Amino acid sequence: MPPPWTPPARAARRSGKIILGVCLAGLVALGTLVLMGLRAPSPDSLYETVVVKRQDIESTVTATGKIQPHAYVDVGAQVSGQLKRLHVAVGDKVTAGRVVAEIDAEVQGAKVEGIEADLARLTAEMAEQEAGLAFAKRNVERHLTLAQTSAVSKAALDEASRDRDILIARIDASKARIRQMQADLRAQTAALRYARITAPMAGTVVAVDAKEGQTLNANYDTPLILQIADLDTMTVWTDVSEADVVKLREGMPLWFTTLGQPDRKWNATLRQIQPAPRRPDKKAEATKAGAQSGNVVLYTALFDVPNEDGSLRAGMTAQVFFVTAAARNALVVPVASLNDKSEIRVLRNDGTVAVRKVQTDVRTRFLVGITSGVADGERVITGIKAAGPPAKLRVES
Repeated sequence: MPPPWTPPARAARRSGKIILGVCLAGLVALGTLVLMGLRAPSPDSLYETVVVKRQDIESTVTATGKIQPHAYVDVGAQVSGQLKRLHVAVGDKVTAGRVVAEIDAEVQGAKVEGIEADLARLTAEMAEQEAGLAFAKRNVERHLTLAQTSAVSKAALDEASRDRDILIARIDASKARIRQMQADLRAQTAALRYARITAPMAGTVVAVDAKEGQTLNANYDTPLILQIADLDTMTVWTDVSEADVVKLREGMPLWFTTLGQPDRKWNATLRQIQPAPRRPDKKAEATKAGAQSGNVVLYTALFDVPNEDGSLRAGMTAQVFFVTAAARNALVVPVASLNDKSEIRVLRNDGTVAVRKVQTDVRTRFLVGITSGVADGERVITGIKAAGPPAKLRVES
């Protein structure tokens, strides 16, 4: 069926409207493109920036360590016998000289009494010998006087002299036996005294290794009874690798945290760096035989820290930070904002970028202190967000 007939004038008007609409749409699109080309992207949309600010900055060497008592002593038995009494328990505080344990001293007491009796007998015998010597000396003198008048024979004089000399020798032997007996008496008296075991230092009982009624044999080894430690001051034994130990020096500041209190910070000073590396544990080395980890050389660094509140306990692990350099209230920027020429790019308020030479100070893995070249509050460029026309660069001295 043929389309309906349209008058020529009406068809012309419809075609003109279509052409006009197409032209207007093209003009709008063209204007939009022109505006987009003229409008440059903002600097904030192009660059990643960080505001320069002041803060404390530290360069540190990290290591792990074990917390141990500053001073401790193993208290053992110097004499054999049955442990009769324990006067302390784990956790008790003791003063130096306090009796902490007693060993049955009946045997030592009997030995002392026996030696004293033998010593008294020897002393009496020597007194008798000295009296006989005095008589023998007078007898020799009489024989000498009588021999001048030939009233006694020479044989009688020789016999009197012999008796005198024998008594002198016996007295010398008795004196030697008495000295030996006196030495034995001192030894047994000391053994009797050692039966009362006293604390050699003030501190806290941290371990008890013997029980009442236990038989102690001190003939071959010193039996361990208990351990006393000074917990008012703790020493941290830190393992430092050979690559980092050259950065340490005695007297340098440091701080550490513990696993149980990661938010608490203890400050201390490095006391000692031991000159020789720590000897590896033989059992551990046998387990790690052939492993590369067994070749790590570790040096021991020691420092002391007060422990008045008792929050630090023996055996705790410490995360230690040795401060090799520090700056307080310094201007700080990210390390990523610097190039290899110590230059930094500053985004100015007018959208331009200033390239400046800066002087650096303390540096960490992520931050660096600046002593000159930037000001507090300026924005430094650390990266590029999106592609766009480059900003105008301005090199500043």
